[in-house]
Amino acid sequence: MNAITQPLYKDKIVAQKRALQDPNWVKWSLIVITISFITLFICIPLGLVIFQAFSKGLTAYWSALSQPDTLSAIKLTLIVALVTVPLNTIFGVSAAWAITRFDFKGKSFLTTLIDLPFSVSPVISGLIFVLLFGAQGWFGEWLMEHDVKIIFAVPGIVLATLFITFPFVARQLIPLMQEMGNQEEEAALSLGASGWKTFWAITVPNIKWALLYGVLLCNARAMGEFGAVSVVSGHIRGLTNTLPLHVEVSYNDYDVVGAFASASILAALAIVTLILKTALEWKQSNR
Repeated sequence: MNAITQPLYKDKIVAQKRALQDPNWVKWSLIVITISFITLFICIPLGLVIFQAFSKGLTAYWSALSQPDTLSAIKLTLIVALVTVPLNTIFGVSAAWAITRFDFKGKSFLTTLIDLPFSVSPVISGLIFVLLFGAQGWFGEWLMEHDVKIIFAVPGIVLATLFITFPFVARQLIPLMQEMGNQEEEAALSLGASGWKTFWAITVPNIKWALLYGVLLCNARAMGEFGAVSVVSGHIRGLTNTLPLHVEVSYNDYDVVGAFASASILAALAIVTLILKTALEWKQSNR
């Protein structure tokens, strides 16, 4: 490159860099808009929940949380999460393994079905269980004859929550396991390792961060689900009200401190979930 063409080449490089870079006013405008939306729709509402919860002092806050109906709602929420999260974890690992390791007819249809709860309104999913297991449902007469209660009882809440939350673990594992391939498992099997040993020694360590991430999201949704649970619960105080339903009932009864005290638990869960989610994403990116 001679002395004449070198400046022209440099000017061309500078022009290309400028063309690929947005002006500073665009960058700062987008940053301001993003921060404004986060502040307006996330930070301020969360701050108001905490403020209202403690508006009458710490004594009133603990008194609201120690009410029998509140404790019952917390207990039921934990029970539902303890049942649904392990079941959805088993389902998610099994579904991801089947989809990524085997070829079979209907594979794409199965993948679509896993995404179904994302596209169906939670209220509609709750109504489906009412139509199946309610007094006028398909199995309602048989259930009544055998004194089995699903709708307006804990089993109905568990079923509705299972339906809403079952995609989370599977959707985290399927892309990862597709990217990983099965070469390591095949190598372990060729060296004489059993299927279970291969799974625990090879597969689980490779998917553990995505698995924990999916479990975390599943748990957060299970504890915070409102729509589907509201349809099947019957809103029976002390029996079928989960924590989100208890917030609504308390607020409708003009128990502002009780409603926001219960809501503060859900807000704390959201914050903890966000922190753990960030930590898991950092772990995954470093890996």
